[in-house]
Amino acid sequence: MSGAAIDPFYAVEERYIETDADLSCFIEAVVASGNLSACSIDTEADSMHSYETKLCLIQFAVSDRLAIIDPLALTDKGLAMFPEFIDQFETVWMHGADYDISLFRMTFDWAPDEILDTQIGARFLGAERFGLAYLLEEEYGVQVSKQSQKADWSRRPLSEKMLEYAFNDVRYLIDLGQKIESRLEKLNRKAWFLEACNFARHSAFGRNDKPAREQWRISGWGKLSPKGLNYLKHLWLWRDEECSRLDRPAFKFLSNQELIRMASNLEADRKADPPHYLRSNYVRRMGVAIAAARETPAKDYPSKRVRGNGPRLDIDESQFGRIRAKRDAVAKELKLEPTIIATRGNMEMLAAKNIDKNNRDEILLNWQKEVLGDVAN
Repeated sequence: MSGAAIDPFYAVEERYIETDADLSCFIEAVVASGNLSACSIDTEADSMHSYETKLCLIQFAVSDRLAIIDPLALTDKGLAMFPEFIDQFETVWMHGADYDISLFRMTFDWAPDEILDTQIGARFLGAERFGLAYLLEEEYGVQVSKQSQKADWSRRPLSEKMLEYAFNDVRYLIDLGQKIESRLEKLNRKAWFLEACNFARHSAFGRNDKPAREQWRISGWGKLSPKGLNYLKHLWLWRDEECSRLDRPAFKFLSNQELIRMASNLEADRKADPPHYLRSNYVRRMGVAIAAARETPAKDYPSKRVRGNGPRLDIDESQFGRIRAKRDAVAKELKLEPTIIATRGNMEMLAAKNIDKNNRDEILLNWQKEVLGDVAN
């Protein structure tokens, strides 16, 4: 009598780790097994629900076991075991690792030295849709629920649906990555993939956040005069204090669009006209902020201009057109999405007359220069 087939991806040990001792034992068991060739990791945070983002969950998998590690339950000493553990693996697979890397940098000042990203790999295979849920359905015929995608991962205990969602983020990832890697080798694109992953990892880890003094310059600030910018800055600081007090992300309290709208009203000597849903105590404190803005001397208004990272590009439009035409032709031939070969920003810099050769050489990766040929020089 034959029973139903067992999905090998589910026939593995699953553990929820919430003590230093449990994590230590788990690490010892994995290391003792010698299964250190490849692992997959993912993270969950609470940026949708809290004022300050924090790492709330780490999902981990090797071929024969999965674990959810609870950073909120571990001590700092216990959590410090995780980077040392991951550094022992030959290959670390992740999917869309940019945000995860930022969380690792924030929490540990660390990220795995080499990360192979299945999202990047799928793009090099010509995939037009490369979200993990779509790739899993295409490759394995499984439908992964997205219901917990925006859940509050800081709450405990986690529901069964949240645990299932978290485990599934790493359950298939090693096998998926190895399949992608094999297909890239057949297309002679593995070297491209490795270079792109290395660049993405170092870019994400080294990315500078906007200086605290400039965070108030939200989308739309450029339309305001220095007077309007002064009001915007005071309104932003007021909202930031309210969100800190409430432990709530800014978008759940008052949108950036509303701040720009009120700053525009005040710039034109109209009333701020706050949205009706703001409680009276919030509006009262907002009034104090507006009064402080009115007391600011005009000479102390924020500057309309912000120093950029270099001179304004002097673009040769004819050269830009040639580069774009070559890029699009190459993309069609390789069956790749054009922006993976060169973004508009890349092409504008290549076509600029006022960028020297040393800076021009750093615009593209080696594989991009290879496929674009002469127009990349």
